[in-house]
Amino acid sequence: MIWQGRFDGEEPLFHRVFQRVKEETNYDHISTNDFVLHGFAVDEGVKRNKGRVGAKDAPDIIRKNMSNFPVVLPDFSLLDFGNITCDDQNLESAQSILAENVSKVLTKGGKSLVLGGGHEVTFAHYSGIRKAFPDKKIGIINIDAHFDNRQPENGVGPSSGTGFWQIAQEGKIHSLHIGIQRNSNTLKLFDTAHQLGMKYILADELFFENLPSIYQRIDDLLNEVDIIYLTICMDVFNASIAPGVSAAAYNGIFADAAFMHFYRHILKSQKLIALDVAEVNPSYDIQDRTARLAACLVNEWFMI
Repeated sequence: MIWQGRFDGEEPLFHRVFQRVKEETNYDHISTNDFVLHGFAVDEGVKRNKGRVGAKDAPDIIRKNMSNFPVVLPDFSLLDFGNITCDDQNLESAQSILAENVSKVLTKGGKSLVLGGGHEVTFAHYSGIRKAFPDKKIGIINIDAHFDNRQPENGVGPSSGTGFWQIAQEGKIHSLHIGIQRNSNTLKLFDTAHQLGMKYILADELFFENLPSIYQRIDDLLNEVDIIYLTICMDVFNASIAPGVSAAAYNGIFADAAFMHFYRHILKSQKLIALDVAEVNPSYDIQDRTARLAACLVNEWFMI
C-alpha cells in the first residue's frame, strides 16, 4: 500500500497522484506521453565508490512522498513498473535490465522516470535512451555536486562515480553539469571533465542575478542536441534540506527561487524525455526531508 493519500473524491478535479497510478507489467500498455516509472533499488555502485550505503531503500519512500500531490493536468497518467534490485552484487546486470526496460518505454512514446538508488543509475538510464534512439544526439543535464567521471578501479569495476566516464567511452558526450563543487572534485576530475568536453556550472554561480547566464548555457545545450535526459543527484543540496544522501554537503545548494527558475526551464523543454533522482539515503534522512524534496522535484515534471 505505497500509493495512498488523502481521498477527496472521484471527480478529476479532486485527484491526487496516487489516484492516477497504475501498477503495470506489460510495456504494450504504454501510451504516448504516459509517465512510466521504474525504481532502481540499487546501491552497489555507492558501495563500490566507498559511499554510505542505503540508497537502495529509497524508491518506495519517494513513491510514498509523491502520492499526495494534487494532479493539475487532466491527461496525467503514471504507470509504475516496480523496482529493479541487485541482491547478488551484479551491478552490471541490474543496469542492463533497467536499460532494456527504459528502451521499451521510450520506443512506446512514454516518458521515462527512474527513482534511485545510487547514481550508478545514470549509465543504466542513458544506455536505455541510447538503445531506443541510437541515431539521436542525446544531451544530459546533471544536477550534481560531483562530475562522476572517475575511471573504474581495477578489481572494483564501474560505480556510482564512473557513469560519465563510461558514457564518454561510447562516443562524444553532450553534457552540462550544474552545481559542481570545487571542494568535492579533485583537479584530476576537473581535468577529465575538460578532456571529455563536459560543460559545467559551479555551485558558486547559482544565484538569482546570474540567471541570464545560466539560462543561456542551458539553452546552448538544448539547441545542440535532439533529446534531453535530466539526472539529479540529491547530494547537490545543502545538508540542512537534504541530510539523507550518500555524501552529505554542508555547503550544497538550496532549492530556492533561482534554482526553481532554471529547473523549471529545463522541464519545459519539449526535448526532455527522461528524468531520474539518485542518492536519497533513507538511513540518514530526517523526517523524510530528502525523500520529500526528491518527490517535489519529480512532481514539478508532472505539472509542466
